[in-house]
Amino acid sequence: MAAALLILLVMVAVGVLLNPSREQFAWFIRLRRPAWLTFEGLIPLIWIAIYACFYASALLTWNASWSWGLMTGYLGLLVLVQSYTWLICTTRRLANGTVIGLAGWVWGVALAVLVVPKSLPAVLLLIPYLLWSPVGTLVTWQMQRLNR
Repeated sequence: MAAALLILLVMVAVGVLLNPSREQFAWFIRLRRPAWLTFEGLIPLIWIAIYACFYASALLTWNASWSWGLMTGYLGLLVLVQSYTWLICTTRRLANGTVIGLAGWVWGVALAVLVVPKSLPAVLLLIPYLLWSPVGTLVTWQMQRLNR
């Protein structure tokens, strides 16, 4: 129970600390998007599901391994993922989002490789992020070309 609460509190804290201001986010919202991005309204729901999977994966990994090293790996992934929008909005550079999106995906793959011997269900819960992250990175890369 304590681990479940601690993981949740850390996730919320990272989310609060790495959240752009309303003004910064308004700039991001005004940017042009690729024409094929017709499902943008679903993106917040997709991220809620991914964060729920992160939470469950981290908790399963902790229960299977009691490894602070793996928890640090989850924290690193969470920071990379959450800093995507924050970094784009604070620097007003979409290129930063493309780089951090790729870095997050690579980190996620490495974390999955490390977690697989400890808990297969935990690795399966990382798959939604590993599938979605390249889509988000592609959108950001295309937005760079549309918003020079």
